[in-house]
Amino acid sequence: MNTRLLLPALLLCLPLAACGNRDKPAAELDTASIGQKVQEATDKARKEIAQGNISVSDGNSIKAEITPQGDFLVNGEKIPLDASQRALMLDYRKQVEALAGAGMDIGVAGAGLGVKAASEALKGIFSGDTQGIEERVNAEAAKIEAEAKKLCGLLPGMMARQQALAAAVPAFKPYATMDQSDINDCGK
Repeated sequence: MNTRLLLPALLLCLPLAACGNRDKPAAELDTASIGQKVQEATDKARKEIAQGNISVSDGNSIKAEITPQGDFLVNGEKIPLDASQRALMLDYRKQVEALAGAGMDIGVAGAGLGVKAASEALKGIFSGDTQGIEERVNAEAAKIEAEAKKLCGLLPGMMARQQALAAAVPAFKPYATMDQSDINDCGK
């Protein structure tokens, strides 16, 4: 998984799961079914991340993956690793999983906020009471923004792990593409 694209991809894809039910008109979809769809999508994604290979990119066409066992594959070929290199590979993989999980949590919260905002707006339109809708929605959005900032806090550790892995496993060096600008730009 390309860590530079991970968060935006998750944030864009997860709310789409809520739109996957084409059997019901939009008016009949309740927040519980939308929440369930989003939860199912995130559960599936978490399982795939935990059990599948994680792709890393060098910005070119050379495919590399980290297996759940800590193997490093380049173009499908296993790169020999000693015990300490494998431990670094697994540590890096766990950091990628943590970052992906945090991104999914933010995506779920964002989908929930979208449903809540739409629900609040509809209630306000039908009841004529639109007082405070924007304030309530903005308060929830501020909570999500705070969680996103926590996600940005994971990036320095990720970069340190990536650099340590690149120093210990020369074959990984082309895939250690994260730099300080990734950290500085997070949250913008």
